[in-house]
Formats: sequence, structure tokens, C-alpha cells
Amino acid sequence: MLKGKTALITGSTSGIGLAAAYVLAEQGINLVLHGLMDDEAGQALADEFATKYNIKTLFDGANLMLAEDISVFMAKAIEVMGSIDILVNNAGIQHTESIDTFPENKWDAIIAINLTAAFHTIQKSLAGMKTNGWGRIINIASVHGLVASLNKSAYVAAKHGIVGLTKAVALECAEHGITVNSICPGWVDTSLINNQINDIAQQKSVSFEQAKYALVNAKQPLPEMMDPRQIGEFILFLCSNSARSITGSALPMDGAWTAQ
Repeated sequence: MLKGKTALITGSTSGIGLAAAYVLAEQGINLVLHGLMDDEAGQALADEFATKYNIKTLFDGANLMLAEDISVFMAKAIEVMGSIDILVNNAGIQHTESIDTFPENKWDAIIAINLTAAFHTIQKSLAGMKTNGWGRIINIASVHGLVASLNKSAYVAAKHGIVGLTKAVALECAEHGITVNSICPGWVDTSLINNQINDIAQQKSVSFEQAKYALVNAKQPLPEMMDPRQIGEFILFLCSNSARSITGSALPMDGAWTAQ
């Protein structure tokens, strides 16, 4: 069912996005990769996927803060690949600071990349999905799309916005064979979190693993971080026929964080 379809994943050169790309490629799904790489490195990654999985690939390093860059990126992807069948809005950035000193430029960047970019990619993908009578839009939100934490005003605002956008688009697209869902992960084991863990280890004079446990357990009853591939596998399930009635949902993968 999914072999030969095309997935576009923003922020897919590392972390959750890259893990999802591998999961989808294993099913014969063509890929549009995107991320913070120069064109040469990005093309090399795309070629690696194409060779290993015998799929069609494309790489673009569009600046998701700029609507005009997203427009060019999406037009190129649709022209080269035919249409975008599966859209995964995964790209995101973070900055933590109290609201009274939170830099305006950081707020603007977080809202642009974590929320507004998803509006643009969704809008540009819908025509093809409606024509084909099939589409899957999966927005990677966060547990912070459901609850808040200290010093994360912009991130929490953007992720709550993604959850709301998901619901609204799901209502508009339900009769067109298009499902729209957001995934809300808790702690995910990526290299981006290592600096935070190292800081805790130094402050408390404990091992890296002890600091990691302390960080996770402070919020999440399940005392372990999730492997990014688990999110990729959940994305694959949401693309399957078994999930055709799941739409407009904010789906936690948070180790019971929001159950408290």
C-alpha cells in the first residue's frame, strides 16, 4: 500500500526525522529529505538512501523561517516527486529562558520554524493529496503541546499551536481521504539532550546515566528515554490502512508524563 508513495520530512538529517526516514525507506517509500546540511552533504545522504533502499530521493536545505524559501522547496519537491503523499512536520528548535527576559528574536524563530512552517508545508501539500484522494499529515508536536514547563514559553506556545492546527486541518480534510495527527513525545534519546544531561551530572557530581535518569524521572514516570525509531514506527502506523480512522488526534508517547 505504501511502497512508491512519497514522504517529505522536515528536519530529517538527524534525530527523530532521520530515524523516521529510515523506517519509511525500509517500506519502499520515496523520500524528500530536509535539514541543516550543505547541499553536498545533503545530496550524499539522499544518494545513500536511494542506493540502499532503491527509492527516489531528494534533498533540500530550505530555511523554514522564510515563507518564500518554503514555497520554492515545496514546488521543487512536488515537481520532482510528483506529489507529496506523506508530510511529516518534524523540524524544530528550542530556547529556554524566563518570559521576562526571553529574546524577541528567539521567540520569532521558534514560532516560525516550529509552527508557521507547518502551515506553509501543509497548505502546499493539500492539492495533490486531495487529487489523489489520499494523504497523511503527521506533525511532531511534543508533550509540551499538551502541558507546560518552566522557561519554555515560545516552545510551549508553538507546540500547543501545532496541536490546534492539527485539529483544524483534520476537520477540513476528513472527507478527502487525508488524515492529520500530531505525535506528542516526552523525552527522546537524541544527541541534542546530551549537553543538558552533562550539566546535571557536573552539578550533582553523578554519572551521565544517573543524571539522565534524574532528568527523565523528574517529569516522566517511565524512567527511560524513547528511541527515535519508535516515533518513526508510530509514524508508519499512522500511514497504514489500520489507522485510517485516526485523525485530528494529539497522541502522547510520553511515558505517562501527561497521565499525572
